[in-house]
Amino acid sequence: MAPVAGESKSQRAYRWIKDRIADRTFGPGYRLVLGQIAKELDVSVVPVREAIRLLEAEGLVTFERNVGAQVVMVDETAYEHTMQTLALVEGFATSLSAPKLSTEDIARARAVNEQMRLSLENFEPHRFTELNQEFHSVLFEPCPNPHVLDLVHRGWHRLASLRDSTFSFVPGRAHESVKEHEELLVLIERNADSLELELAARRHRTATLDAYLDRREAPRKDPTP
Repeated sequence: MAPVAGESKSQRAYRWIKDRIADRTFGPGYRLVLGQIAKELDVSVVPVREAIRLLEAEGLVTFERNVGAQVVMVDETAYEHTMQTLALVEGFATSLSAPKLSTEDIARARAVNEQMRLSLENFEPHRFTELNQEFHSVLFEPCPNPHVLDLVHRGWHRLASLRDSTFSFVPGRAHESVKEHEELLVLIERNADSLELELAARRHRTATLDAYLDRREAPRKDPTP
């Protein structure tokens, strides 16, 4: 990125980050790693940190200790409603798909979940989210009801437009998600009742939403010193 005459390093970093937020290269929930940005711009971390503070003041970025800097979520109410709806339709789609899943399908889903488990050691929210979608796709794509499947696809696409990764906001949720994936696979393998499976898939989805909502409310609940 070419510097502008008279522009400080922090202003340059500010413009560079803001442009990428504007064109959605850095989508909602995207984690801004200061060291990587500094390397990209060939500057120290100090001006990048100053740029982050400016963007935080504008409401474009949030910064939390032990979490770091992230692009803010957009339209949190829409995110909540989308997750609630997706919990219903994806849970139902998964229950309809289960009888059609082969042993190979289950093995493929389990292999993806193992990749997710291994990725927890060097956690990267965006990659984890990609694997998460791949896992669930194995379970819901065989759904024989095209209308339900269309609603599931719309829900996932809507989520992608609302945030880069929920797991960047609630990284601890990733560990539980992997465990719940295995529980879903066990239910499918033992031919569990369709309603039992549907409710388990629904709880799995709403648990992520609940974790996000709890995280969002936490600062408001903290007593003021």
